[in-house]
Amino acid sequence: MGNFKKMILGEEMPDKDDPKYKEKYEKDVEAGRKFAQITKIDKGVGYIQRFALRHRNLFLVIVFGFVISCLAFNIYNMVKAYNAQQEHKTATERQEEMLREIKEKSYEIKP
Repeated sequence: MGNFKKMILGEEMPDKDDPKYKEKYEKDVEAGRKFAQITKIDKGVGYIQRFALRHRNLFLVIVFGFVISCLAFNIYNMVKAYNAQQEHKTATERQEEMLREIKEKSYEIKP
């Protein structure tokens, strides 16, 4: 029950000066740095940082352009979904319609 409660409610936040917390924090930071070095994320972020410092306005245009285009794409999809609303049919109604169509085809006279 203790683990389940800890999962739902979370752990208590220790004091800033707690040695256990400091050791855990340093261990987690070191693991994050090691992961970033192995996956080369740190170098990629460094290149982006250098580009952003050299070309401030272009970087801002790229970032905000990406954000605005994502927002516009989401609005477009919402409008498209709203306009595409059709008559809501239950699964039973759709099955009855399909059976009716199959029955009508079976009664047709074939030459």
